[in-house]
Amino acid sequence: MGVFVSHTTFVIERDLPGSPAHAFRFWSEHARKRQWTSCHPDWAVLEDIFDVRIGGLEKVRWRTLEGVEHGYRAHYLDVVPGKQIIYAYAMNTGAVQNSAALATVEFVGQRGKTKMTYTEQAAFLDAADAKGRSQGTEMGFDRLALAIERSLAVAH
Repeated sequence: MGVFVSHTTFVIERDLPGSPAHAFRFWSEHARKRQWTSCHPDWAVLEDIFDVRIGGLEKVRWRTLEGVEHGYRAHYLDVVPGKQIIYAYAMNTGAVQNSAALATVEFVGQRGKTKMTYTEQAAFLDAADAKGRSQGTEMGFDRLALAIERSLAVAH
């Protein structure tokens, strides 16, 4: 029996405070990225590898309170500091692969701010929810903007 695959592409734009170099740090520095990507504080982190460079790997595995394991694996294809990141990633629940995607993040300075453009081309396997992915990504970027705002408030 084959696996049902659905495809989607979505683009999310965000105006972020500060420079592109500062916004880039929240994607490329481990502690800063976890400020906005750690959205399930009650999940146990089983593994957390973070190496943002061309050829680098980011891998995170979690266990829910119910004992279900979730995973995220990203391979960085292109990294230009302060400009762009291109990576391929996959997500799973237990041994079941949920999705695979190609993501591009672009940073452009505009009058003291950064326009971030995120483009994702994804393949969802079986019952994985494409709409839920874009909504979850939007929520993550809300946390990203807040983390950047907080970092700039502390600096001033």
